[in-house]
Amino acid sequence: MSVLEVEEVKSAYGKVMALFGVSLAVREKEMVALIGANGAGKSTTLRSIIGLISPISGQIRFMGKRIDRLPSRAIVKMGIALCPEGRKLWPEMTLKENLELGAFSRSDREGIRRDLERIFDYFPILRERQDQMAGSLSGGEQQMAAIGRALMCNPKLLMLDEPSLGLSPIVVEKMSEMICQIHQAGTTVLLVEQNAFLALQMSNRSYVLEVGRVTLSGDSREMMENDHVRKAYLGRKMAARGQRKV
Repeated sequence: MSVLEVEEVKSAYGKVMALFGVSLAVREKEMVALIGANGAGKSTTLRSIIGLISPISGQIRFMGKRIDRLPSRAIVKMGIALCPEGRKLWPEMTLKENLELGAFSRSDREGIRRDLERIFDYFPILRERQDQMAGSLSGGEQQMAAIGRALMCNPKLLMLDEPSLGLSPIVVEKMSEMICQIHQAGTTVLLVEQNAFLALQMSNRSYVLEVGRVTLSGDSREMMENDHVRKAYLGRKMAARGQRKV
């Protein structure tokens, strides 16, 4: 069953076209990666899905219902959460307050309390930092908080926009492990990553987005062997992996 279906979506910023007919699907309990270079339209795709941009044409369906004309608030209430690029926490609020704001559309207090504890279990450092101002956290801690905030709306689909951006390799490795744990616990994930090697390692299926169009799609392991993907997105990583095997 497809949780999300995006069909021939075209989106623009004013008169500047950004997406030229993007189509993709995410099935229940999958992790699907969307990879591509800067400016390819990856973030625009997520913003179109969540309702921050109204598509010019095409359709977006979630759990079988069309959502491409709904406001963001309604889409979030239906069960889609976006962890945006750049984290976008409220720096002068505590970490815990930022997490609680992620549950703005919910009224089940006991469920909110349980989900807060679940996030602290995923990211134990956040429990220690919960009363600290979000702006004083490290980059890795802020990214954990941003993911946690998105999880606080108890989403059926979690969309992550460049979660590894600006983080050290050690923190990226830890972050990817946590995202995989969240996915393995049953959350469906749509992952946008410029780090194609990481995204393909983590995901079940993937799409390549180039200049606002999907140019390739398929099983992520098979995509890692695709000549175009290897040359355009995995060159150094694949070379480094080959050197380690020798």
